[in-house]
Amino acid sequence: MQVHLLKSKIHRAQVTASSLHYEGSLTIALDLMEKVGFLPFERVLCSNLANGERFETYLIPGERGSGAIILNGATAHLGEVGDRLTIMSYTFVDEVHAKGWAPRVIVMGENGAVAQERGI
Repeated sequence: MQVHLLKSKIHRAQVTASSLHYEGSLTIALDLMEKVGFLPFERVLCSNLANGERFETYLIPGERGSGAIILNGATAHLGEVGDRLTIMSYTFVDEVHAKGWAPRVIVMGENGAVAQERGI
């Protein structure tokens, strides 16, 4: 049997910009994506800590080292620059391996810096 578990998470990612007229998605700086194992065009679930909104979208890699967290298209209505997001992806894991499973997680601090890492 397989179970659906958290694969990767960026917690407290601060929205740096929004682009209402861009094709819908979420742009994340490529170095942050790589750190947690997010893939370009991967489906993600996001929650906005400022307003409680939850939404699904897909990822577009942004410029490496830019700290970019950009709400694009319809998602631009679900947050504002400065809001903190939790961005999560999931995977299926064989039940045998699930007990020892650890997701890759980073917690963001001030100025786009990674404050904490787990499972990396």
